[in-house]
Amino acid sequence: MAQYGKLDYWEERYTRDPEPFDWYQRWAGLKDTLLEYVQPSNTILMLGGGNSRLSEEMYEEGFHNINNIDIAMTVVKQMQEKYRDKPGMTYAQMDGRSMELPDANFNTVIDKACLDAVLCGEGSTHNAQKILTEVSRVLQPNGVYICISHGQPSYRLTYLQRPEFGWTVKTYTVQKPMMGMTASLSADDKDNVHYIYVCVKGEVAKGE
Repeated sequence: MAQYGKLDYWEERYTRDPEPFDWYQRWAGLKDTLLEYVQPSNTILMLGGGNSRLSEEMYEEGFHNINNIDIAMTVVKQMQEKYRDKPGMTYAQMDGRSMELPDANFNTVIDKACLDAVLCGEGSTHNAQKILTEVSRVLQPNGVYICISHGQPSYRLTYLQRPEFGWTVKTYTVQKPMMGMTASLSADDKDNVHYIYVCVKGEVAKGE
């Protein structure tokens, strides 16, 4: 089994193969759902962006404030170089479990396969909780966390519906693209859909 939860795996992979690579979906497959929740004026955090083309494709459609973070310095340097002529598209090396970012800083956090990768690793439940706690911290009130996953609701909602986050979670499905365009993190991926979990952060009610 590939070590998707380990930093060494990603550093080695991006060193060996710097070509753009997308897990699960490209923007074309996601935009109908995402455009309900994400505006071009939004401040966006792309969690574990890797060398996906998702940010580039969104940038081309007018989203010009996209902050990409990834734990692997190799890919961060590659992407900084690739997109240095795109103002508002930034790449930084950062661990999603302890982000060096201010509180309530983003309208939107997008996670395509990052949570899934963490759940493939050791200490997966603990690490997933740390990442989601950080996501909640950096989201503005009424901000939105969008998690694109191969994990079925029965597996993912236990993480996303924890009371301390106060998220209202909606689940969408999107057809898998033809093989070859994108890949999956899971070899036993029998479903023909991917799941888009849209988690809207609620204002804390007065008196709570």
